[in-house]
Amino acid sequence: MDTKRLIIVAVGGQGNLLASKVLGEAALLSGIPVRMSEIHGMAQRGGVVESSIIFGDAVSTIISDGEADLLVGFEPAETLRAMGRCNADTQVVTSLSPVPPFTAAIGRGIYPEIDEMKRLIEERTSRLIAFDGMTLAKEAGSPMTLNIVMVGALVQSNILDLTRESVEKAIQLKTRPAFVDMNLKAFSLGFDAAKACCSI
Repeated sequence: MDTKRLIIVAVGGQGNLLASKVLGEAALLSGIPVRMSEIHGMAQRGGVVESSIIFGDAVSTIISDGEADLLVGFEPAETLRAMGRCNADTQVVTSLSPVPPFTAAIGRGIYPEIDEMKRLIEERTSRLIAFDGMTLAKEAGSPMTLNIVMVGALVQSNILDLTRESVEKAIQLKTRPAFVDMNLKAFSLGFDAAKACCSI
């Protein structure tokens, strides 16, 4: 496969690292070389968590500004904040469920309007798949499955050479047995959401 550079951004606690592990495992199951790195930031205080995953032959795990082929965001403001990693050909998958920062919650900051964020992302990239991932995560059984909802949307978009079957197998291998069925449902819901979602 052609080399694909993926950035995943989320707020601490949204399961970015598990999503990365699932995608990495699915790549290995598919015989695709994969390299990963993570930046935790202030994750324990609700700060940004970023993962970089390179699928295909690559020497480094570093994805420089403007080099991302794909961006997946679990939170829309963090997706917008990561635009510097993207270029005009980048494809974006994002949840539109906001997690306002503490400053906005106490009235000392302003959280951007969702429609304005969508417009700005669309202007700077080639394709945007955007939907309310949190509603689907709750439908799957827990808000904690948002990460797997977004993995489902990414896989359905056919941006990566990963099959649905390989990712479902990776979910079974990388999540605790008690949560496998819930995560498989979350994956399916995200997969279907991306199918139904028009490029905005």
